[in-house]
Amino acid sequence: MKTLMLVLALGAVPGLAVAQDKAFPKKPVRMIIPYAPGGATDIVARQVANQLNEAWGQPIIVDNRAGASGNIALEMAARAIPDGYTVFVGNVSTNAINETTFAEVLKVRPSRDLTGVTNLVEIPHILAAGANVPAKTVRELIDYSKLPTTKLNYASAGIGTYPHLDMVVFLKASGANATHVPYKAGAGGMVPGVLGGETQIMFVNLASTIEHVRNNRMKALATAAPNRLPELPNVPTMKEAGFPGVGTNAWNGMFAPAGTPRAIVNSIHAKVSEVMQRPVLKEQLGKMMMTVSLSATPEAYTAFVRGETEKWAKVVRENNIRIE
Repeated sequence: MKTLMLVLALGAVPGLAVAQDKAFPKKPVRMIIPYAPGGATDIVARQVANQLNEAWGQPIIVDNRAGASGNIALEMAARAIPDGYTVFVGNVSTNAINETTFAEVLKVRPSRDLTGVTNLVEIPHILAAGANVPAKTVRELIDYSKLPTTKLNYASAGIGTYPHLDMVVFLKASGANATHVPYKAGAGGMVPGVLGGETQIMFVNLASTIEHVRNNRMKALATAAPNRLPELPNVPTMKEAGFPGVGTNAWNGMFAPAGTPRAIVNSIHAKVSEVMQRPVLKEQLGKMMMTVSLSATPEAYTAFVRGETEKWAKVVRENNIRIE
């Protein structure tokens, strides 16, 4: 009888029964992505999904839920059953910035309602211009924007996203003029917008644009990286261009609904870390300007994201960003 009571008691401890279950996952896992296909977040998520599908032996259902600057997907992920069968691949915008910029309308709080699993990649960004923009440098862009006949539009992934905030900071620091055009599809809308001439400039990740830069369909005026990139040796940094600290190098990471048993979160972290370090995946991501950057533990990643949330809250407040 004492043995039976002990077994029952152990089974009642949250997560302990799961820790003994070596067969997770036993069914398909849904991976929610907050943007349309084509952007960096979608690219890395699908690469990871392909590897996990093989490693777990279960289908990974990629679910793109674009719209509302990622908030539609955020709310869906936060309200999912916390059993490990729903994960969310987000970035600095969705998981660090939106909590402040959408505080009045967002029905969940990412820092409270999602738990970090691990960071996945880091991606350098550029200040990009369309091929038809006559400026070849940041200074020339600033001067061009001030001409009476110039009408510059800049693209972003939505109000309050880091491409938007980065440009707000740049325009304020430089005195340049440009009108905001947000795209709900993220980079999947921003890039075609600049290529097609609807918008002319943007802060954007190189994963979505490196081939366009190489093919001269888009210009890289400066990089947000701390040092010049080997892939773009002739492109100065924003610091070299006279604007130190302006521009973001993005991160993408995986999250699970808050309340997901710690044993399952640790299991997902271990398997994701394993597949992300496979040479073939690192090589594929490297070709797209994505550097694998993993978190030591889920707790470490959760703490990192909370720190990022506080940092961006300060930027939003200082620039009086409001969601209309």
